[in-house]
Amino acid sequence: MIGYLAQSVWSQGMALVNFASLLLITPVVVFYLLVDWYSMLEKIDSWLPRDHAPTIRRLATEINAAVSAFIRGQGLICLILGALYAVGLTWADIPYGLVIGLAAGLLSFVPFVGFALGLITALTVALIQYWPETLPLLKVLAVFAVGQALDSALLSPRIVGPKVGLHPVWLIFSLFVFGYLFGFVGVLVAVPMAAAIAVLVRFALEVYLSSSIYKGRTALAPADLDPPIKKGP
Repeated sequence: MIGYLAQSVWSQGMALVNFASLLLITPVVVFYLLVDWYSMLEKIDSWLPRDHAPTIRRLATEINAAVSAFIRGQGLICLILGALYAVGLTWADIPYGLVIGLAAGLLSFVPFVGFALGLITALTVALIQYWPETLPLLKVLAVFAVGQALDSALLSPRIVGPKVGLHPVWLIFSLFVFGYLFGFVGVLVAVPMAAAIAVLVRFALEVYLSSSIYKGRTALAPADLDPPIKKGP
């Protein structure tokens, strides 16, 4: 028992130390990254092969535009959904509805995660507080259904979709793949990584369509295209 308690205390203490170290180190790292960002970019740019430097810069610019558009657009969507969920759950008389709604909106930064966690939490609280009444449960379902419909039909297609350039099917596929490979961290970075990969895939397709593999090495002469004319006797 003493050994088990000592091991448990040690593991919990190490987890606390690691978390505190992360909180202390992250702001310092971010500060120095912001200070030295442009000098770092200049140094990396000096290492690029000179013949391909313009193409690499163009791809990096497109990837940066796609990822930054996703972050800005998804942040705006989180604020809108958070306000909607908070107002809706407060209208449904759910205890802690304001907190649950805001948390669900903020967690919507990861697609489908905020909706699922917020719905499960709100339904659990409604069951504990109002069972056997079913009206609060229906109100919770209605609030999250309206939020998800608004997000899928209006917010994401208008705010995020055109700039990121990802089809919803590829979005769901990237969430499953990155989540399976890297766990929760993979779910967090799935959409930005998918947007970056989409830029590279579009560039590869552009290179292929302009290459001789697609167009052919030599074009047929006009005389070769026309059928031969038979001369009379």
